Amino acid sequence: MIVDVHELRPSGRDVVELRITIGRGEELTRNIVVYCGAANGNSADFTTAAMAVADWIVDNRYTMVYGGGSVGLMGTTAKRVLDRGGSVHGVIPKILRDRGTAMEGLTQLSVVPDMTARKHMMLELGDVCLALPGGPGTLEEISEAFSWARLGLNNNPCIFLDVHDFWKPLAQMFDTMVANAFLTAEDRKKLLFTSSLDSLNEWISSYAPPVIRQYHASTSDERSSEGGR
Repeated sequence: MIVDVHELRPSGRDVVELRITIGRGEELTRNIVVYCGAANGNSADFTTAAMAVADWIVDNRYTMVYGGGSVGLMGTTAKRVLDRGGSVHGVIPKILRDRGTAMEGLTQLSVVPDMTARKHMMLELGDVCLALPGGPGTLEEISEAFSWARLGLNNNPCIFLDVHDFWKPLAQMFDTMVANAFLTAEDRKKLLFTSSLDSLNEWISSYAPPVIRQYHASTSDERSSEGGR
């Protein structure tokens, strides 16, 4: 299916708006946004986890949404979904498409103007955000998804699939944010760090987005319970 994406005039929030044209009679299923590395990492277990995520997506008749690349864990996950007859929607910036990194044979491939448009479109399409191990780009994408959730701009639950404690330091960092009143304990509970896919559907079904943050001047006592930016 051809998806035409046009960059419109930025809104007052300086967010790139996107128009998505979809063929008649076609509907998007529950979409799982998968963030992961464009490298395979140094353990075969990372690849095994990527394959397991792909199987989970197909077994639940979900659609995979990802960055459109053909290499690393990105390519591994997408190829597995496709090989099993599942649907994959890739979203890739023109600069990366022109470098020949796009996966061939995707169910849908949207080419967008830049990285910002890619992240925005993936969140717009998604129902769930799931991060496998990856590099700075993976960290940026899932962190932004959570940050936007606290602002009321993203209703998707954010999940970290923890392979060999890969995400453990980040989980500890979020705990440190809570301890130092830069993140509320309630918002911290909205993040799931797990090494198992078994309970994901239950957690997703029971998820409620964070209460939208309200900004106002506060005393030191109030700050200790509110959590900051």
